[in-house]
Amino acid sequence: MDTGTHIVMGVAIGGLSTLDPVVHNDPGLFAAVLAGTVIGSHAPDFDTLLKLRNNAVYIRHHRGATHSIPAVLMWGILIAGVIHAIVPEANFLHLWAWTALAVIIHVLVDIPNAYGTQAYRPFFNKWVAHGVINTFDPYIFMLHIGGIVAWLLGANPGYTFLIIYAVIALYYVKRYIDKREIVRTIKEFYPNTEQIATSPTIKQNRWRVAITTTDYFYVGSVKDGHIDIVDQFEKIPLPDNKLFHLAQQDKNIDAFLSFSPVYRWEVHDFDDFTEIRFIDLRYRSNERYPFVAVVQIDDNMRILTSYTGWIFSEQKLQHKLEVGDNPV
Repeated sequence: MDTGTHIVMGVAIGGLSTLDPVVHNDPGLFAAVLAGTVIGSHAPDFDTLLKLRNNAVYIRHHRGATHSIPAVLMWGILIAGVIHAIVPEANFLHLWAWTALAVIIHVLVDIPNAYGTQAYRPFFNKWVAHGVINTFDPYIFMLHIGGIVAWLLGANPGYTFLIIYAVIALYYVKRYIDKREIVRTIKEFYPNTEQIATSPTIKQNRWRVAITTTDYFYVGSVKDGHIDIVDQFEKIPLPDNKLFHLAQQDKNIDAFLSFSPVYRWEVHDFDDFTEIRFIDLRYRSNERYPFVAVVQIDDNMRILTSYTGWIFSEQKLQHKLEVGDNPV
């Protein structure tokens, strides 16, 4: 989820902690728990700082190790330990339990996004992305805001957020059912389907889909259950030659390929260099595919420049390639 949603979730889990009699009867402990849940609800995304290095590092590692099972266990202990050192009179067990719950919920709500996480590391490093909830879901966000406002107006925070989370749980079930129906319909039309990537939008009744079949990629949109295919691309394996082997050694291309499960590629020959583009098909927006990786290789088989990330205009992409994407 987005940063704002994770923060309001941290506040909500702090409100839920008042259902714990030990927290409810100790204002000092409650303050410590609230700090722990707000920090814990955002902690796995501290890897956003990797953007300060370059996009390749960020794409390869964001929602990776910091969302793994060992990290989830570590975050709770670390955050609770720091807060307990500042507030030693706080009950550590209850402080840790609620902080750890905030961290766990952060990872759990990231899994249903189209972006996904590597939440099952170290058992396997596969990206888990169920594609049923948008990174920012206005319904989930506004339910939390409503709960916080009700709390400020005097409502019992524990029961208020308990009800809200019951509603959100049902909402997740509905979204899973919606996706299952979309997948079922697609498979009826394309029985040779190998993979279906769904990306819900912020609008409840609209989805994006990228379909991989034996021979083609299909990109479409779904509105009120109706599927509209807007693009079709032949599925062509990556060439087994020196040019593409060199391209895949570039840090930006390697990061893109490690992250994107549905992409096409294209080659453009210029006077002094060859440009290879890899284009993720999951995020079509305004008739563009903004998530790309590009590498330019000269006639002497040297990488001149490369880039990977979100680009919404050709002019911006060319500027990025001129500047390069080097570590700071």
